[in-house]
Amino acid sequence: MIMETRPYVPWDTVIPFMEDVFVAYGVPREDAKICADVLAESDRRGIESHGCNRFKPIYIDRIEKGTLLPVTNLEIVKETPTTVVADAHDGMGMVASYRVMEKLLEKAKTYGMAGGAIRNSTHYGIAGYWATMASKQGMVGITGTNARPSIAPTFGVENMMGTNPLTFALPTDEEFPFCLDCATSIVQRGKIEYYARSGKPTPAGMVVARDGAELTDSEKILQMLVDGTAALAPLGGGPGDEMCGYKGYGYAAVVEILSAALAGGRFMKALTGVAEDGSPRMYGLGHFFFVVDPEAFAGRETFEKIAGDISRELRASAKAPGFDRIYTAGEKEYLAWLDRKDKGVPMGEAVQREFVGLRDKLGLDYKFPFE
Repeated sequence: MIMETRPYVPWDTVIPFMEDVFVAYGVPREDAKICADVLAESDRRGIESHGCNRFKPIYIDRIEKGTLLPVTNLEIVKETPTTVVADAHDGMGMVASYRVMEKLLEKAKTYGMAGGAIRNSTHYGIAGYWATMASKQGMVGITGTNARPSIAPTFGVENMMGTNPLTFALPTDEEFPFCLDCATSIVQRGKIEYYARSGKPTPAGMVVARDGAELTDSEKILQMLVDGTAALAPLGGGPGDEMCGYKGYGYAAVVEILSAALAGGRFMKALTGVAEDGSPRMYGLGHFFFVVDPEAFAGRETFEKIAGDISRELRASAKAPGFDRIYTAGEKEYLAWLDRKDKGVPMGEAVQREFVGLRDKLGLDYKFPFE
């Protein structure tokens, strides 16, 4: 286990701070609570690529640029007893997703299943947050979202689709759900952003360059993803199919289609956030959600017991030489939470500077432990 050298910022400091900054930028207080909790949950689970590291560059900076509206005017475009289609009108994707998931959870409790989709939205944080809203209530949660073009199709080198996570949260009889939350690319853009902000190179083989060059400079990769001269390899690898990258490519395409087609929204190159003249424009992302209540099948208790049994048998299976532990999806995130629940968020120097800069700019009354 790597020894943590970064200072920890307590949860009762970092969460109210992010909430207050959101409010200062025009986000209603109740919405700001949702947004701050989604970001904090990412750090609780050890998914630092989507937590405090993205607070300023993905949310605050976009509000300042005008490509993310602080007030979310969620419009229900179509609704049936088991479905919801909504338009977020370029507001906070996290707020729109929370409101839609609230509806779907109630529908699924009544009818056994429910599905929803949102168009004209913005970044909705970690996909696992929405799936585990269902698992916390003993139900199955499934979600996905499209994003800025990053992934090249198998045999291709042009970034066409987003990192498009396909995420599942399944309730178990253990202390944590089985939660598979990962991108359909080898690495997500947020991880490369994290590498860049930490001064670290991106491991070779994760990025496809148009000229075939091997790319490891994280800052350069981020710029090349924007100007279209590099793309992320799909899960499995690329540009060829020797490592079965067509599987990741196929799943990415499934998420792209469901994210756009269920809600009648935009897709692929229309999601760049950049207009033809190079000026910033709204992202127009799409998300989809499904909730299944096991009570409508063999029952919640039966589902949780079998899901737990499968997880336990997997972890108890024969270990490869040199390894003493097998994990199931969601376990490492649970262990991260156990480690961090009383400590707070480990914060690197780049994020420290951003927090101090926002505090001083807005005149907020906070003192951070790293000062």
